[in-house]
Amino acid sequence: MGTAERAARFYDDQVLDHLNARMREFTQRQEMFFLATSDRNGECDSSFRAGPAGFLRVLDERTLVFPEYRGNGVHASLGNIQENPHLGIMLIDFVQARIGLHINGRAELVEDAEIRAWHPDLPSDPVPGRRAQLWVRVEVEEAYIHCAKHIPHLQKAPKRTARDWGTDDYKRKGGDFFGAARGGRNGGERKHRRSAPTAPAPATDPEPAPAPPEPQPVNGTVSGGLPQSPPPDLVQAQQRTPPPLRPEQPAPAPSGSQQPQLT
Repeated sequence: MGTAERAARFYDDQVLDHLNARMREFTQRQEMFFLATSDRNGECDSSFRAGPAGFLRVLDERTLVFPEYRGNGVHASLGNIQENPHLGIMLIDFVQARIGLHINGRAELVEDAEIRAWHPDLPSDPVPGRRAQLWVRVEVEEAYIHCAKHIPHLQKAPKRTARDWGTDDYKRKGGDFFGAARGGRNGGERKHRRSAPTAPAPATDPEPAPAPPEPQPVNGTVSGGLPQSPPPDLVQAQQRTPPPLRPEQPAPAPSGSQQPQLT
């Protein structure tokens, strides 16, 4: 088993906060990777991504982007990223180098038109199912090797059937291969441990706010401090009330006399 000393030495020797030249070259030629995300509560999800070589694009030593193709519509990874931007990418070369690369960082979702405005050289795939609906931009925080000790050596085989990129055909997507739907119908217990994540929705105009309630009179005064109009009989009574007498004004002083001065 490992020790704290070995772990510290590994971090000092192997863990970078960017992609060096060899890491960038390795990343650009991979055709698949594994993606780890988690929601705001830390509940994890792992997913598989595949595409033509270079679909995981290195923009610079600290930035990666990859397209989000049409999938199963669950949007587990995208929903998690919206709640928690931390992710992990695992690249493994099973065919040539038999080595792996870990990339950890922070991610954000970017619309296709927005990212192409900044990076017009991004490829536009002619295959309908491989047309990017969104892009995930990753800011690299850690990059380090995954040792070759337990990585099997695989060889590419001739394609038996074409991959159905972006298909909605239930059987071509795998159907109920593991029998989960049949088990659920037969009384199997399902565990719903999280709310379904959602992908970014198009912006909509907000609904207008409801009108405020009419103010109600309280003891002749409208709530809020505004006086209520007096009833007609009170108005008439006020009109019949004679005006108050004014106090007599003092007579003017005789001409030539002086006003007393205060000392």
